[in-house]
Amino acid sequence: MINKDRLIKLTQKVISYNSENPPGNELALAKFIEKDMRSLGLDVKTYTFAKNRPNIVATLKGTLPRAQAAKEAILLTPHFDTVPIGGGWKFNPLGGQIHQGKMYGRGSTDDKGNLTSCMEVMRSLVEDKVHLRKDVIMAATVDEETGSKAGIIPLLDKKILKCGFAVVMDSNEFDAIIAQKGLLHTRIQIFGKKAHGAYNWLGVNAIEIAARIINKLKSHQFKFKKHWILREPTKNIGVIKGGDKVNMVSDFCEFALDTRYLPGMKPQDVLKEIKKIIESETKKYKVVIDDLQLPYEIDKNHPFVKAYLDTCKRMGCRAEIRGSEGATVITFFKKHGIPAFATGFGAHGTAHTTDEYIFIKSLCRGTEVLEQYVKEYDQL
Repeated sequence: MINKDRLIKLTQKVISYNSENPPGNELALAKFIEKDMRSLGLDVKTYTFAKNRPNIVATLKGTLPRAQAAKEAILLTPHFDTVPIGGGWKFNPLGGQIHQGKMYGRGSTDDKGNLTSCMEVMRSLVEDKVHLRKDVIMAATVDEETGSKAGIIPLLDKKILKCGFAVVMDSNEFDAIIAQKGLLHTRIQIFGKKAHGAYNWLGVNAIEIAARIINKLKSHQFKFKKHWILREPTKNIGVIKGGDKVNMVSDFCEFALDTRYLPGMKPQDVLKEIKKIIESETKKYKVVIDDLQLPYEIDKNHPFVKAYLDTCKRMGCRAEIRGSEGATVITFFKKHGIPAFATGFGAHGTAHTTDEYIFIKSLCRGTEVLEQYVKEYDQL
């Protein structure tokens, strides 16, 4: 049975650990999670892909034959790094203070409340001696806030995490995230020709070329088919730099472009459209791809999704199907053929903000829902 008082204290304890990323300060919290899971007698392993940044994988083994129990396992995966704390807080960002039904602290919503939900579910299942048929795996990961290259990505690529289904615990208010845009991060470098600013006709100004390209990119509409829960593709210019001095014609300019594209769109086609716009202004350029994530979608009627929604409904909790305009780690499961969706119990609109909080009621009720869902999945 979920122990609400214990869950609240556990969440306060987890919030008290500073696990900001950057710089990637997760070691102390990782040791706490590992110790807590080992105290349950679970099979606990750590996997480290960057110095002092271990991922914790705890497994409650099922009663089916070993190979089958592992193959059909459910994976619960929260992350425990947070964005930097920043200034301007009214509440202690590492205090876990409770005020008017809310618990405050950096990571309370993203993603430490979801982490402690998973930890409490594992403890409750062990204490109640629940004999599940399939393995239950909790993978608490690092580095989610800066790309997951030291976290979930190598855990999947190296076949460390193998399961029948994954629930990414990194969402809010019981929502089921079943679709997500793809991500393309590029740096577009424009090359010109230096000249004295007073004789600018002797040069080729890379900044001016970049400005024209940016205007065309912002007004350009990608070819796409409207999605039922995702907005249209977006473009954002996040960084721009170039030039040496005000009285010099700049021979170089670089700007960073964030493109989010829909399921059904191919990244190579998106890149082709971007290059066509660039080439309408210059032939002297280079496109550097810094990050590429594919879009993701799972059918809303998938039995694992439906089981979650049904569990929420039976327990009196409103769960809505949603799409993610941003990037969560569900996209990395597609490559490995593992069906997945994201959910969680954080508070809408508070992640990454000053005075981040989670509702105590959502934390406790959500943890009860998660435990019941694990039991429901075991019978599918």
